[in-house]
Amino acid sequence: MRLAYDIVDVFTDRPFAGNQLAVVHGAGDLSTEQCQAIAQEFNYSETTFPAPRGQHDYAVRIFTPGSEIPFAGHPTLGTAWVLRSRRELGEGDAVQHCGAGEIGVRFTGERAVELTARPRDSVGHGGRFVQRLLADLGLFPSDLDGPVWVAGCGLTFAYVPVVDDALRRVHIPSRPMSEYDDRPDVIDPLEGVNVYSASGGPDELRVHSRVFVPGLSVPEDPATGSAAAGLGIALVETGLLPRGGRYTIRQGVEMGRPSTLHGEVDVDESGRPTVCRVAGEVQTVASGEIVVPG
Repeated sequence: MRLAYDIVDVFTDRPFAGNQLAVVHGAGDLSTEQCQAIAQEFNYSETTFPAPRGQHDYAVRIFTPGSEIPFAGHPTLGTAWVLRSRRELGEGDAVQHCGAGEIGVRFTGERAVELTARPRDSVGHGGRFVQRLLADLGLFPSDLDGPVWVAGCGLTFAYVPVVDDALRRVHIPSRPMSEYDDRPDVIDPLEGVNVYSASGGPDELRVHSRVFVPGLSVPEDPATGSAAAGLGIALVETGLLPRGGRYTIRQGVEMGRPSTLHGEVDVDESGRPTVCRVAGEVQTVASGEIVVPG
């Protein structure tokens, strides 16, 4: 038995940059073990297995090479774009059903897609957790450029603001965060670290990011939409976007896969984050068939 698949690059204006994604079609009867084997075969940051429900509604399972996860950003954008290109989604807005619940999807241009997600985790952290995190990243306390925040919209990350020079020196973490015995209490999986440097102000905030997810078999990720969504929460909570607003992220430069992610976060009257949006372009790379593992 064989299944059709498409490969796209997400968060880039040209092929062979951004983050790779494999979208496997007609996989509704596959077991978790079979989906995991296919994800390991592609060995991209994520592989998705969508199940369209109508012109504006679809379910999806998302796998890294290491495990299934409830939500991810570039798989959301890439899967929606592929389904629309196959005419399995219409031209209007759509809803993605995944492990983290309902994620809104909007097509904003010929190749541009935007997701909308709700904040689920948000907590400041310090002390021994931050000390151990910095040590694993090969950084020093003097490299910090603000408080560390833990946040997410379905997949949770530790956000480490640093001076720009530190981004060139940071190491891939030597152990997964699941091995930390002092992790913060959060709803969703916490396995990722987003090390970032911010410049500009609330009217034009620019962010340079590197994202590491060793616990999910993704040592470094070239473009991470879920981390971009949670970053909006951290930017509000740490005072860089006190009234919400837009921000632009450059990621993947150090990996030779430059990516551009456009984020936006809304806040309520008390200044708490309420909605996170992440947008980017999707490029077609390849299509074919894959053998279903036994």
